[in-house]
Amino acid sequence: MANTETALKECLSSIDGATAVALVDYTSGMALGTLGGTKDFNLEVAAAGNTDVVRAKLRTMELLGLKEEIEDILITLNSQYHLIRLLKGRGGSGLFLYLVLDASRANLAMARHQLRRIETDLEV
Repeated sequence: MANTETALKECLSSIDGATAVALVDYTSGMALGTLGGTKDFNLEVAAAGNTDVVRAKLRTMELLGLKEEIEDILITLNSQYHLIRLLKGRGGSGLFLYLVLDASRANLAMARHQLRRIETDLEV
């Protein structure tokens, strides 16, 4: 089992193109841990803002009567991928991993695979 710090370090070291990662509580909008980012990319602000994305999608699914679970949410920008993976099990309820990838260096399928594996080992 990996703790938050170990899981975030593994995201940046094992996922090609990863530039920033955060573990976020979408009920409060608070980042429980962050790693990476730059002076021009405030990871705390991005993490908090993406809680609105998760909440909106959950609300929409409820209104539509969908009985599905969100696996992940992908936002593609010109030069970046933003991947939001909701955690399941072992205290992960209400939490998501937020991963920022450099689109020119990332393999999106492999990033999703690696993030899923890291989530499985994460003990919150």
